[in-house]
Amino acid sequence: MKEQALICVPGQRLCLSDKTHVTGHGTYERQGYIYSTLAGVVDVVDKDGIKVIEVHSSGEQTLVPAQGDIVTAQVTIITQQYCKCIIKCIGDTVLSRPYRGILRREDVRATEKDRVEIYKSYRPGDIILARILPITEAHTYNLSTAENELGVVIAHSEHGYPMVPISWTKMQCTKMFTKEPRKVAKVVPENIHQKTQAQEIAS
Repeated sequence: MKEQALICVPGQRLCLSDKTHVTGHGTYERQGYIYSTLAGVVDVVDKDGIKVIEVHSSGEQTLVPAQGDIVTAQVTIITQQYCKCIIKCIGDTVLSRPYRGILRREDVRATEKDRVEIYKSYRPGDIILARILPITEAHTYNLSTAENELGVVIAHSEHGYPMVPISWTKMQCTKMFTKEPRKVAKVVPENIHQKTQAQEIAS
């Protein structure tokens, strides 16, 4: 008799995380337990005696951000301690649904973290490249822009016109020529397609 498939929802605790039970697709570990990031069917894959706990969405496969992924996100809210963002792409794949992200002050850059001022790095509406940090909350992804290649790729000035980078810490309005501080992404050739995609999102 075939076992009935276990259906789960995002954030549902599935089992203990130990030497014989590890996370796989659609799951994450927190405080010794494995949780689901998807609504779907639980699948246990046996690999050399280790059970890999996976969740696959019923119907169309849902791509979700995972630790280490480079994502394209739009800044929505800034405070003195963090930015709230909407994640729209993973790599060069546009997501079918957005995910919430948070970029904390200490994760904006790699050096002089205690001197970071959020409003001098990001503004609402900015399109940024960021890396997904280890997941600590079921429905929010922690982001980092500490690497040189990460940060703002598309921004508009206070007057609403597009801006262009003039250094790694400043951008200039193409119409009014005013300068504004930003944590600018050093876009390298392999990331050019991501910048193009970011422009599509911003338009």
